[in-house]
Amino acid sequence: MHLILFDSPRRTDLLPLTYTRPVGDLRVGILTIKEKWELWLDAPASFLTADYLAKKFEVTYGSSNLYLYGGLLPSKDLLEELDDNPDKAILNETGEVLAFKSKKQFTSYEELKKEVKNSTIGKYDAIYYPYDIFLKNGQEINSDFELLTKDRKSEELSETNTLIGNNLFIEEGAQVEASILNTSTGPIYIGKNATIMEGSVVRGPLALSDNSVLKMGAKIYGPTTLGPFCKVGGEVSNVVFQAYSNKGHDGFLGNSVIGEWCNLGADTNSSNLKNNYAPVRLWNYGNQRFVNTGLQFCGLIMGDHSKCGINTMFN
Repeated sequence: MHLILFDSPRRTDLLPLTYTRPVGDLRVGILTIKEKWELWLDAPASFLTADYLAKKFEVTYGSSNLYLYGGLLPSKDLLEELDDNPDKAILNETGEVLAFKSKKQFTSYEELKKEVKNSTIGKYDAIYYPYDIFLKNGQEINSDFELLTKDRKSEELSETNTLIGNNLFIEEGAQVEASILNTSTGPIYIGKNATIMEGSVVRGPLALSDNSVLKMGAKIYGPTTLGPFCKVGGEVSNVVFQAYSNKGHDGFLGNSVIGEWCNLGADTNSSNLKNNYAPVRLWNYGNQRFVNTGLQFCGLIMGDHSKCGINTMFN
């Protein structure tokens, strides 16, 4: 069976993060959504996405295909629903297709939706807006942690560190020295060849992906994710760095999503709370206006290849 992660018209609600990738290539938790599905179902996945992205993210069909909304997050309940009703499409509460098994090779979401005859309504976790990524990051770190560490043994933690709790997993080649790691609030996953430098204080959940670095004296509040090859310092709270991005110096960043190949200059700060405590509004590219998120805490959404200079302040 082939897994095909399709983009619906809702992908514009995830801009600017989806300018350069399909929805299913977004990282939430430890893994990208594509990587999650491949591990859960032990099957290859590809993307059905916008034409201008299709050259890089090609779709691969099989004799049997499971079409999944790219932002749909796997769970045991969802897999049971797919097994119990293999001939029915799963829709969300607003009638959008979440999952559909078919031998046909659809080339667009509209073509796929027209084919749906029998369906069932399900309420399952999915990513529809940029802030969903940091809101659901905690549950996804826990889920991915269980998936990646099951029946495996962690590398030993150096005695120079202070460990609170025992929900820690260290991959081969990682280096952690003279830091405080608190796993009583959630697991801490340290990927291959990742580094936590001296004096760092981490409160889980934390996903530190392969080859990423926490700089000296970093203060990290979970749930936070550093994708592969990221470097982060200063104070960070509930942030997801997709990959290859740097916030190497002091400054606060909270309730935010940072794309790939971004760089935040020294002493960059981002507010995640309005000074009148009102809900935060966020720019929506599809509607071309600011939309109320309903969130009291919401910080910076930064698309790929964005950069800011030293002492930048984001409101």
